[in-house]
Amino acid sequence: MFTFLFQSNFWLIATAVIPALILMFLVYRMDRLEREPKKLLIRLVLCGCAAAVLSMITESVGNAVLGYLVPEESTLYYVLMFFIVVAGSEEGFKYLLTKKATWNSPEFNCQFDGIVYAVFTALGFALFENVGYVIMYGFGTALLRAVTAIPGHACFGVFMGIWYGMAKRYEHAGLLNRSAVCRKMAVIMPMILHGIYDFIAVTAGDYGVIIFGVFIILMFAIALIKTRRTARNDQYI
Repeated sequence: MFTFLFQSNFWLIATAVIPALILMFLVYRMDRLEREPKKLLIRLVLCGCAAAVLSMITESVGNAVLGYLVPEESTLYYVLMFFIVVAGSEEGFKYLLTKKATWNSPEFNCQFDGIVYAVFTALGFALFENVGYVIMYGFGTALLRAVTAIPGHACFGVFMGIWYGMAKRYEHAGLLNRSAVCRKMAVIMPMILHGIYDFIAVTAGDYGVIIFGVFIILMFAIALIKTRRTARNDQYI
């Protein structure tokens, strides 16, 4: 019996973890100029896990506060919940921990590094979150999240990383105002996409599956195009 339980949990956790590891590997392989040290990448994955824990706390507090201020299940409630409380917490902590781990690192010497760093943190977050969901809800949830939530977090990381890498390049060039704008955009853009993702998933109604599917496909396609383009045109900072 114990062997069966171990094997069941092993395969559940494997289905939760493997999609994130595959995406990490693909982004790592796209870094054509100078690949990042594995120690730093592991640290970023752990930063993503820490961001997941911290965001659970702030989301619980934000949900409680929001419940007092706005009628639940109203449009305003969902907008504030998904765009500010959830997206703000999750993308904010991802950004802060990524910046703390990499901004002053000598390894941050190429613009594409920004994408690598943000995606690894985002997938660390997704990996941690996914293990919890899969243990609670089972194999079907693992399959669904493998094609939605995990690539979704990776896409949020791509858009964060594009602006984050630009911010580093502008800072090195002495364009501090542009660097500051890019750092703000590195949080704002993934927040907007994350908020839209959650809002559609919960409130889209009868045509929700179609709308959600179209949004996901478009976001994935744009993120892939931008990642490949940035990798192809990468340059040392």
